Amino acid sequence: MRLKTRDKKRNRNPVRTSRAERQYQSSLSQVARQVGSIINGFPPGDPAAEPTINQMLQRYSDLLGDWAVSTASKMLVEVNQQDRKAWAVMTENMSKALRDEIRNAPTGQVMQGLLAEQVTLIKSIPLDAAKRVHELTLQGIEDGTRSNEIAKEIMRSGEVSESKAKVIARTEVSRTSSVLTEARARSVGSEGYIWRTSGDSDVRHSHAEMNGKFVRWDSPPTLDKMTGHAGCFPNCRCWEDPVIPE
Repeated sequence: MRLKTRDKKRNRNPVRTSRAERQYQSSLSQVARQVGSIINGFPPGDPAAEPTINQMLQRYSDLLGDWAVSTASKMLVEVNQQDRKAWAVMTENMSKALRDEIRNAPTGQVMQGLLAEQVTLIKSIPLDAAKRVHELTLQGIEDGTRSNEIAKEIMRSGEVSESKAKVIARTEVSRTSSVLTEARARSVGSEGYIWRTSGDSDVRHSHAEMNGKFVRWDSPPTLDKMTGHAGCFPNCRCWEDPVIPE
């Protein structure tokens, strides 16, 4: 059985996710800014204020439910559309039966799982901020000599939350693309893919070493103590080049 990989520029991911990432990051940054507004509405480092801050952030996380579902759904739909477009180009020279099989791949369950994960991540932004404020407040109580420094760190919680939001957007859009690519490839008998990197100086050494290697879907590599496929690591810009049986 002959094997075929995508016909394209080596260092270019055919699934265009930049717009989805920008939109998702913008939405999650709104959450981070609201977190900062809640925290900075109280005297920084005041132990008496910490329970109220915690309660408000918990409440905010709960209120995000429907919004998180809507926001995550928009991102998933956009990435799914881009993934379908990439597959349409790749399958131009394949048989109609194989094209139809890929087009109708059972991605519904995958999308449901991704949606649940995204909602949890979005709601974690205020929860993680509440945990951070709690830990910093305790440090301030235990070490009075650093109270001013710790108070400044508490006031930076919105900035920290926004940084987390950016990482979530970048990582999860890429991971969504990778998971959907895997689902479509496996539906037609693909056993794995060629690992591709973006080919620039920002590629991590461990990922650069994977470039061009064949990876089985059922055996994701462990890199830097994390296990996953191309595009599924934090801030990873690598991508999967599926090997499709003809």
